[in-house]
Amino acid sequence: MGGRGRRARVADVHAVARGMPFVTVWEREDGTDRPVYQIGGKSFVFFRTARPDAVDPETGEKYDDVIMIWTESEDEKLALVSDEATPFFSTPHFDGHPSVLVRASRIGELSKQELTEIIQDAWLSRASQRRATNWLKEHRL
Repeated sequence: MGGRGRRARVADVHAVARGMPFVTVWEREDGTDRPVYQIGGKSFVFFRTARPDAVDPETGEKYDDVIMIWTESEDEKLALVSDEATPFFSTPHFDGHPSVLVRASRIGELSKQELTEIIQDAWLSRASQRRATNWLKEHRL
């Protein structure tokens, strides 16, 4: 990964996720800016609160900027987290769950194009077959 256009920004996560069709945004009641982006009631991008499963190995402090992004499959997840060129990671809490984690502070290690493709794939993995097929017909060759 890397090298395909400008660096991604956290604002791109919001813009791309919100820009997919039929997306609803669930805002937290506690007033924090940690939206959950959903398609058909299924989350595909999720800004997490600090949790004990994702901590700084040096300080033990919980990461407060983790974004969860669904993947198409466990194989896709493993490909992303095992590629040292990406900022993606997982924790034992997500073993067997088709999603990757990324810290917002490291999102710039991806290009905007790479981030866009990952979020689009997340949406496709959670959308109904009809919606996914229609979107693919409109956007892919």
